[in-house]
Amino acid sequence: MLSLKNIYYHPSTAEKPILRDLCLKTNTGKITIVRGPSGSGKTTLVEIISGLSEYQKGTITWFNKTLNARQRRWLCGLVFQFPERYFLGLSVAQELRLGHKKLTTEEKISTLKKVGLINLDLNKPPESLSGGQQRRLAIAVQLLRNPKVLLLDEPTAGLDWSVRNGIIELLAKLKDKQTILIVTHEPELFKDLNTENYELHDGRLIPQ
Repeated sequence: MLSLKNIYYHPSTAEKPILRDLCLKTNTGKITIVRGPSGSGKTTLVEIISGLSEYQKGTITWFNKTLNARQRRWLCGLVFQFPERYFLGLSVAQELRLGHKKLTTEEKISTLKKVGLINLDLNKPPESLSGGQQRRLAIAVQLLRNPKVLLLDEPTAGLDWSVRNGIIELLAKLKDKQTILIVTHEPELFKDLNTENYELHDGRLIPQ
């Protein structure tokens, strides 16, 4: 169980705290949905959970063990809203291998199969893929790290309906193996999944 207790984050560049006294507990088998308008702090929240940003007060625990930023980076996989901005490999195959000294062909095939990219040309550059393929590739890259927690920032933004449905079906398959948290301004898209819903308002999470 991932738990956040009284998280407080106030960057020096902001007039007021972005997160304050924020509390959250996730449950296995359920997808946690955090909704909120642009600028409400959704991306900040997943960056803090993933260890990319540090908060000033509060605690983040995994099954009651307090985690520092480095431990959270090992625990979590974060898929950004625009994953194409973060691809570093010159090809899909190279992108999958980044950070892995010994990545077998079987591991690559198995992971690509999980995300519905089994027939993808591995020699193609990631930036040449469609928006939906880029989201799936970004998820595959994170799954290869075997994260306990999968964080997704607006995973359906900018995609057409058929591609959105494919991403939602993929997340439904993954939720029993990973703790999944999604931040989105389109929570209605996930209404058919087993979810726990919150709204991020004034720096706090309000159950919906």
